[in-house]
Amino acid sequence: MSASSTTLPPPTEPLPVVAERPPWRHTLIALSVPNFRIFTATNLVAMTAGWMQRIAQDWLVLQLTGSVAQVGITVACQFAPMLFFGLFGGVIVDRFSKRALMMLTQGAFAVLSLVLAVLTLTGVVQAWHIWVIAFVVGMVTVIDNPARQVFVTEIVGHQHLRNAISVNSSVFQLGGMIGPALSGALLVAVGAGWSFGVNAVACAAVVVTLGFLRVSELHRTPPAPRTKGQLVEGLRYAMGKPTILVPVVLMAFFSVFALTMPVLLSAFASEVYDVGAGGYGVFNSAVAIGALAGALLSTRRATVRLRTIVGGVFWTGVLLVATGAVPVIAPFTVALVAVGMSQLLFMTASNSLVQLSSNVAIRGRVMSLYVLVLLGGQAVGGPIMGQVVDHFGAHVGMVVAGGVPAVAAAVVGLVLARRGGLHLAVRMRHHLPMPAIVGQRSGGGGGPGGGGGRGGGAALVAPAPPTSRPPASSRGATRLWLCERNLTAPDVVRDGREARGGVAAPPSQARSARPA
Repeated sequence: MSASSTTLPPPTEPLPVVAERPPWRHTLIALSVPNFRIFTATNLVAMTAGWMQRIAQDWLVLQLTGSVAQVGITVACQFAPMLFFGLFGGVIVDRFSKRALMMLTQGAFAVLSLVLAVLTLTGVVQAWHIWVIAFVVGMVTVIDNPARQVFVTEIVGHQHLRNAISVNSSVFQLGGMIGPALSGALLVAVGAGWSFGVNAVACAAVVVTLGFLRVSELHRTPPAPRTKGQLVEGLRYAMGKPTILVPVVLMAFFSVFALTMPVLLSAFASEVYDVGAGGYGVFNSAVAIGALAGALLSTRRATVRLRTIVGGVFWTGVLLVATGAVPVIAPFTVALVAVGMSQLLFMTASNSLVQLSSNVAIRGRVMSLYVLVLLGGQAVGGPIMGQVVDHFGAHVGMVVAGGVPAVAAAVVGLVLARRGGLHLAVRMRHHLPMPAIVGQRSGGGGGPGGGGGRGGGAALVAPAPPTSRPPASSRGATRLWLCERNLTAPDVVRDGREARGGVAAPPSQARSARPA
């Protein structure tokens, strides 16, 4: 794509990325931004209420229909709009104010939750009512989710973006820990209707909070001009970067099979262990406890590489397979904690790598693709896993949910290793033989520093440091001029052009991006 034909502005300056593990006092450094503190506090309430609604909604469908497959249909109704219209949502997000879009979407969520609460509390609710409202919620999510992803960048800027993503994931999982427990208690005490009412109030509170943010302190992204071909442009951009493409492909497999946990856990609660709504809430809270721990641990991560995502998907799948084989409720619940932790460690890494690999002017479209596979995959996976559970049982469903993503991750890992000239070796570490993925030291450039095809040796391991080092920025951060170094710099300019992105830069920016 030539510079004359693209609608993108020149590539952004490479981000300052901290290549060393941050000190403990910086574990939640993104909260030092006042706007982000306000946003996070309200987000915690909203995420808790959102989890309450989702648990109550799925359990209510199970009560009304008596079929796990019907719960899968509910999941499909909520996430199908993202599958079909998700990319268009990204185009809208790039064109308009993210803050204004979120105020509109959260207001719509409040109204929809209020309608569902009234239907349920008056005793007239039917399964098709829930499916229609779930579908409309999904349509609103097409815009809300990518807008939320990009708006975090506008709140904290690039300096604390990775930490903010981890904090956001922590808040989401803290809500996932509290929400199911509260929803389970309300289901037992007063039924599902009050959970929907709580979510309506929480969404309205988000609208009010967004209005109180200090607009002057936002790092606002200039809106993309309305031109033809913006959707295709975003797809071509993502396909041209392995650091975006590989996480998207693996997340597609994981979301279709493994992110249908509400479907699987409802079957374990109702059919396997017979623990009812309270047990269903406990199972979801166990996953959220592990996920919260994983999200907090991710704030301590020094680097993000493709091998982090590939290994994370593989081992999470293995844990799901092992969990599905557990016949006793107590170890099953403990295993769910481990699953949640492993899942969030790779999901925060995947989100960070995709965002930090994207030009800010096209990030809405890139994140809409990511959210499309993340949520749209659940629209496909919900009915599939519901049928698997109905025909073969919950244990087999859990094994399938973990086995397919694990196999996909193994295949992707082998492909990347072959393209990068990598192989498995045994090295001594702390006087113990340990397996390690290493590059070939000879053989025509197949090693970590030798290219090895598109994506080259950067796929799984970092190459040798460049002979000339760029100047270090303040606070110990290192400007990573080569994308292959840690696979996190978004729009690295090499010889006047963006690495693998094909967007030409002005001569002044091209010169400044070369190592001194």
